[in-house]
Amino acid sequence: MEETNRQKKIGGLLQKDLADILQNSLRDSGRTGILISVSKVRVTTDLSIAKAYVSIFPSKHQEEVVKEINENKSKIKHEVAQRTKHQLRKMPDLNFYIDDSLEYIDGIEKSIKGKEDPISNPDLLDKRKKS
Repeated sequence: MEETNRQKKIGGLLQKDLADILQNSLRDSGRTGILISVSKVRVTTDLSIAKAYVSIFPSKHQEEVVKEINENKSKIKHEVAQRTKHQLRKMPDLNFYIDDSLEYIDGIEKSIKGKEDPISNPDLLDKRKKS
């Protein structure tokens, strides 16, 4: 089922504010060398739940950063609600998930460009049997 225009607008608004808040909180906590971005926010049709997909670089810090974000979920929700109080009546509940699409794409690129590339090395393929 496709998202409505209202869901898309609210998702975009939340995405922008969440990215700003998460980057500021990471900077304020003194953690350097970690880049965080909100890649997508999906809002349910009744606008009660928002799923935020975050991308964290380097990926070795993903688990601990998402755990920390989920622990501070209520504080983040309050700050987003303060920023969006003139646009939204009710602030949706926030759920944070790791966006692993970059690793998925990277894995595909590595398999294509890797040593086992049948396009550049046709000897890897089985020879055709002549009938």
